[in-house]
Amino acid sequence: VLKAFDYSSHWKGQQQMYKLDIGWPKIPEYFTGQTFCVAVDSLHGLVYVGQRGDNVPKVLVFSAEGYFLYSWNNTVEMPHGIFVLNTATDSSVWITDVGTGKYGHTVKQYSPSGKLMQILGTPGNAGSSLIPLQFDQPAEIFVEESGDIYVVDGDGGVNNRLLKLSNDYKEIWLTGTNGTGIGQFKIPHSVTVDHFGRVWVADRDNKRIQVFDKVTGEWLGSWSSCFSEDGPYSVRFTANYKYLIVAQLNINRLAILAAPPVGSVGDCVMVNTVQLADETKPHLVDVDMKSGAVYVAEIGAQQVQKYVPL
Repeated sequence: VLKAFDYSSHWKGQQQMYKLDIGWPKIPEYFTGQTFCVAVDSLHGLVYVGQRGDNVPKVLVFSAEGYFLYSWNNTVEMPHGIFVLNTATDSSVWITDVGTGKYGHTVKQYSPSGKLMQILGTPGNAGSSLIPLQFDQPAEIFVEESGDIYVVDGDGGVNNRLLKLSNDYKEIWLTGTNGTGIGQFKIPHSVTVDHFGRVWVADRDNKRIQVFDKVTGEWLGSWSSCFSEDGPYSVRFTANYKYLIVAQLNINRLAILAAPPVGSVGDCVMVNTVQLADETKPHLVDVDMKSGAVYVAEIGAQQVQKYVPL
């Protein structure tokens, strides 16, 4: 007990770590729908925003400086999560679509300009957990440079699971059912992978983060003490992998947690928070792995905001 106390006291009285970049974006009027998700292409200095609404472009692309570049709309119905993958040869944008129409219940890969390249799942068909690639409101995706894919499925559908796929879309492992026990989920909402071979999942309605071994899918631990007020909506590491940034939608807050190095996951230590305005409703976040900037997709405020490290 003493050791844990010492560890947390080390972080006490931490100064503010981020400040809002009030000049991003240059023209906020380009946000015309509900902004659900954001993804940073750190390599090319691009920021992709997924928004919902009737007759609005579903994907907006900005520069890291905040200039609007272009938008696209094809075959995206209701974006929930978005992720940019850079490989040695090209870039692609992955979107989870929770729509109920002909494009929904899928995970899709696009070119940066919006050309559809790959569909995982059966468009328009909500799946049962018996079939790995049959999604029901897939919440988010994380793709490693190797091409290995992690999907949390879903955002309130029948499936409550974490799925790892190979770069040719074959199941490597699958874990999770609906429930409150170890390795079970109630709305697995966001997923990320650290440098130490661990997969971190925001188990939203269980108000905890669960951690798994990326090779085997084995359960490694769980954090819940930081989330008594509101469950975690997002999980993203800072550029140096020292901290985990978590959005808490119902209390309009970003929590900054100390990320444990190799070894035991232990329990969470909240190092700092960023309090957002009332009714902002931060949904998902992403981090620019070059500059360290944190982008927050806010469905209440219907905007994406950029926070820069101090």
